Amino acid sequence: MEDKEKRETEAKEAEHETGRHEEHKKKKKKDDAVEELKRALEEKEEVIKSLQEKMLYMQAEFENYKKLKIKEKEDTLKFGNEVLVKELLPVVDNLEMALDHTEKTEDYKGIYEGVRITLNAFLKVLEKAGVTRIEAAGKKFDPNLHEAFYQEEKEDMEPDTVISEFQKGYLLNNRLVRPSRVIVSKKPEIQ
Repeated sequence: MEDKEKRETEAKEAEHETGRHEEHKKKKKKDDAVEELKRALEEKEEVIKSLQEKMLYMQAEFENYKKLKIKEKEDTLKFGNEVLVKELLPVVDNLEMALDHTEKTEDYKGIYEGVRITLNAFLKVLEKAGVTRIEAAGKKFDPNLHEAFYQEEKEDMEPDTVISEFQKGYLLNNRLVRPSRVIVSKKPEIQ
């Protein structure tokens, strides 16, 4: 019987030892899982930190980009007409020379010719910049392009026809800058 008790005791101890071994395995698995979760959490925190740094860098770059674009816009507005101004300066020079010439001579025909040449040079510069004249004389009155300055009775003209221009009108890239101020024909009133 002692043998039997001994075997039972040994079996119980073995069973107890197996249970402890199983508990130890479970605890080790839990510890390993906790360690693995801690490592994964640390990796995720590093990724988040890296992404936050990248985001801050991108925000700073975007702010710099916005400042650069604002400065470029200001410069464009400030110096956008530089090319036009450079092309107009020779026209100013020619007008100044014409005025100097008028003080020294009585040659009005030469002065007239010089001013006409200067005007043509000026119109060419404006044309390069996209400015075109509105041709109004002899055309049908168009309120989109013409401003009626005066109406004159004309028997030999269709009513609402431009007789003459008081002031020329201009378009900039097909947009009205200034309408032509014109004299327009109207039917004579019957007496």
